[in-house]
Amino acid sequence: MMKPPWWMAGVPFSCQPNCGKCCDEPGGIVYLRPEDAEIMASHHNLQVGEWLDRDCRQTLDGRWILKSDPETDICIYLDDEKKCTTYEARPAQCRSYPFWAENVRSERSWKRTVSECPGLDSEDAIIIDGNTIRMKIIDDRDAMRGFREWPVKSR
Repeated sequence: MMKPPWWMAGVPFSCQPNCGKCCDEPGGIVYLRPEDAEIMASHHNLQVGEWLDRDCRQTLDGRWILKSDPETDICIYLDDEKKCTTYEARPAQCRSYPFWAENVRSERSWKRTVSECPGLDSEDAIIIDGNTIRMKIIDDRDAMRGFREWPVKSR
């Protein structure tokens, strides 16, 4: 029988106010699920096509991602106080951090994530249970697959 992944026992984490470290990375990429595009467009009172044109761009392989600021190469939704201006509607990939597939796949990648994310060793961290973490990993993988055209043809 396969032994459950190490994170299944739960991991202490609490997102830190005005941290923004996960979003404050030049060159960071947020892949979008079709549902993310719908939620974000609605949050900005736009049709999905309008929102994609305004706030997103396509990668070389055609997947839609959030635009970055042309000067800083940082997410267009991160304000000067390191707060997300679209937090309630943020995409699945943003919601699932730090529990991305690439972060939990090895001890080395997890150690790097812990060193980058203050919420993983904060005093006010609460245990995120294994099933929640599993759902976040699945959402991250789903977002990585992304989508290339709107409206989305059946997947």
